[in-house]
Amino acid sequence: MAQVKMGDKVRVHYKGYLSDGSVFDSSLEREPMEFTLGEGMLIAGFENGVLGMNEGDTKTVKIPPEDGYGPYREDMVLVVERSQVPPNINPYPGMVLQVRSNDGSSVNVTVAEIADTSVTLDGNHPLAGKELNFDITVVEVI
Repeated sequence: MAQVKMGDKVRVHYKGYLSDGSVFDSSLEREPMEFTLGEGMLIAGFENGVLGMNEGDTKTVKIPPEDGYGPYREDMVLVVERSQVPPNINPYPGMVLQVRSNDGSSVNVTVAEIADTSVTLDGNHPLAGKELNFDITVVEVI
């Protein structure tokens, strides 16, 4: 069996979990995920973990923040006046909103905190700054 190499299309099952054991994503209850190595559709640590595996292989990969969703950045947290939130939106912690950046593009932010006159928005990915663990099984090399 050939080892998975860059440019190969693969189908994998995975379970992603944090160091405390909490699962943040899994393909085990659905179809395997299909992707081509090297296209940059997944975090680098996941692709690097699959590289060199064979069809049928299973392994656990630990991914540091720099190979996952990056470090947690305080400069991506913004406190805005409550009056800047449209009146038809009733924000709550954990709510995901889209905001326009200065260049006109849309950015997802999570409502982190609500105060009487302000709302704290967090533009970091929810898994930023965290070490990620994945149990990966290569189901098929296409």
